Order: sequence, then C-alpha cells, then structure tokens
Amino acid sequence: MTFLQQLKRVFYKLRMKASEATGLGKNTTNNLAMTTPPEPFFRLQATLNSGKPFSFEALKGKHVLLVNTASDCGYTGQYDDLEKLHQQYKHKLVILGFPANDFGGQEPGGDDAIAEFCRVNYGVTFPLFQKEPVKGTNKQPVFKWLTNATLNGWNNQEPAWNFCKYLVSPAGVLLHVYSSAVSPLGTEIQGTLQ
Repeated sequence: MTFLQQLKRVFYKLRMKASEATGLGKNTTNNLAMTTPPEPFFRLQATLNSGKPFSFEALKGKHVLLVNTASDCGYTGQYDDLEKLHQQYKHKLVILGFPANDFGGQEPGGDDAIAEFCRVNYGVTFPLFQKEPVKGTNKQPVFKWLTNATLNGWNNQEPAWNFCKYLVSPAGVLLHVYSSAVSPLGTEIQGTLQ
C-alpha cells in the first residue's frame, strides 16, 4: 500500500464519520413498488478476476450486494467493511466486487494486481470480477442490468462514484441502490439483512 493509499485509508474513516453525523452524501434509492425485473437477475453471468465464468444462478436464495470498487479511492477503506459484512452474513448474503477505472484513474492495476491488493491489505475473500467499465455505453453486462429499468424493472441510476452498492433480494429483485457514503456496516444495509 502506498503512502497516499494509507493516507486515504485514514481519511476514509473521518469521511464516513462525517457522513454518518450529517447525512451528507448518503443517498438510498428504493424499489418501493417491489417491481419484479423483466429480465431475470439469475440469468446474468460475469467473469471472475481469475478468468473463470461465474453464473448468477448459484446466487438464488441469498441477498446479493454488488459494488463497483477501486484500489486508489477515498472510499477504498470500504473493502474492510465489505469483508466484515461478508463474514457476518455469509449464510444469507453474497458480496460481489466489480473493479472499474471509471472515475479518474482510481483503479489503474490489472486483475492480478487488484486481487493481490485486496487480499493483502483488506483480507478480501468475497468474489472479485474482471476489471471492466460500470458506466457508459461499454459497461459490463451486470451493470447494464443494474442501471437499466427495462431490464431490472425500475432503476436507471449508474454509479456516481466508486463503491456504489446495489442490493438484490434472494428472489432476484433489485431492492436498493446506495451511494458511496452509505457504509456497508450501516443500518441502511444491515437493516435489510436482519
């Protein structure tokens, strides 16, 4: 971890405390109508950072939290919180990390370097996928589904920054979209999992 990354790790904790105290930057969009997706979530697939295909069919029956990640962002400290959430709820929640370099070059490494960084610095054991765009016209298929209401039933919101989070129900319904400032360990997410 570089000195700048260590500094961002400290700053992350301060930023999250400020967001928690003021609500600044904390946004949640909810599927209030519980709209069922026209295109089933469990038909999706993606490629793990190891190069192996991963079928979402295996996720049936669990909540799924999908997160666009980056190794050199002010929110990179969320890897630690995501791993804690993964360990606490692994019997009913799967966390999927999607590294992307969409926000100012904050994910410059390749798939092997990203996996090593996450393992060594944050002890990440949840699945990480190949680095691909999560916004724009060339975004990877999972984020096409997450950000297109004609596919997921209600949401068109692309990630506004790294560490935006999308929570899908055990039945494959997109429930919530959380901004970067919403902590993985906060009541917004854990309340849904209780």
